[in-house]
Amino acid sequence: MTVATKVKFPYRYDEVGSLLRPSKLKQARADYEAKKISVDQLREVENREISRIVKKQVELGLKDVTDGEFRRSWWHLDFFAGLKGVTYFVPEHGFIFNGEETRAGGVKFTGKIEYNPDHPFFDGFKYLNSIVPEDVTAKQTIPSPSVFFPNKDAKVYDEYYDGDFDTFLNDEIEAYKKTVQHFYDLGCRYLQLDDTSWGMWASFSNKTLKPELKPLAEAAVKAINAIVDSKPDDLTITMHVCKGNYDSTWAGAGAYDPVADYLAQLHIDGFFLEYDDERSGGFEPLKKIADNGRNQRVVIGIVTSKKPELESEDFLKARIKDASQYIPLDNLCISPQCGFASTEEGNHLTEEDQWNKLALVIKTAKSVWNLK
Repeated sequence: MTVATKVKFPYRYDEVGSLLRPSKLKQARADYEAKKISVDQLREVENREISRIVKKQVELGLKDVTDGEFRRSWWHLDFFAGLKGVTYFVPEHGFIFNGEETRAGGVKFTGKIEYNPDHPFFDGFKYLNSIVPEDVTAKQTIPSPSVFFPNKDAKVYDEYYDGDFDTFLNDEIEAYKKTVQHFYDLGCRYLQLDDTSWGMWASFSNKTLKPELKPLAEAAVKAINAIVDSKPDDLTITMHVCKGNYDSTWAGAGAYDPVADYLAQLHIDGFFLEYDDERSGGFEPLKKIADNGRNQRVVIGIVTSKKPELESEDFLKARIKDASQYIPLDNLCISPQCGFASTEEGNHLTEEDQWNKLALVIKTAKSVWNLK
């Protein structure tokens, strides 16, 4: 079992999590759904492809690697469906992303939400952790608790709590605390919460958060801090704020200003924030995080994962310089703006494009921060 934590995370060059699913993996999953192969045969393909992309990430020089989320169909629903009291279902319609309807999927609360000691993500992490070299850290990603708040528009249906949000929130917090501890017991030292709520709440607002969204933002702060405050000291927990990533389309747009005060209250170790195009707004909200006294690192996602065109190193350096006006360079890092495949469909890039994007992130960071 690998437990590597001498490197401070987030690292100067980092990655968000998901990677493009190879055709062999997509075919194996389709064959499994069609009952042409067994679950063990599917696992063989998953293991083989995960081993391949871990090796590639290590060769590129990444200090932390992921399994690409290769065992998932969705970045969030697979995790939620693995908890007790939650059921996956297929609604009539998907989500709307910039005019495009996604594949349909959702979850229902059908009982008390509880930690599941047999959650399939645990075996997935055990395998990932068993194949990483000693000097590389296995990074685990899971959706943030705020993504799980009951919301029919987000295809999260409450059929158990009958609108008792406080009881739901307490159950959710306890389930997350135990889940995080289990990952730690398996050797996890770097965990990332993926969160679309903050990005969408910001996109629904203008400069200040809408009054009706404030109770949700306050509940998110309560839940995330309760989970983080209970973690072991040597477990790094970061959060990626996403505005939607499906088939190279997006769901939300707008600056982080409406939620910056809430983000600055979070006890996490670092942020991954999207800054790949004009939808992201300016870097000014970063000052709220810089001034909160927590010395948190902020990873600015200045390389897009949605398009194959490769950014220039000079462009990225200029973006880093702009951001450093609001947060010290010593607390900045860079990464792609999101994963490359938040769902198994993936974005409109090739695998070569993906590796080129990550290589550019690494090259740029090494130059800016004088890394070997």
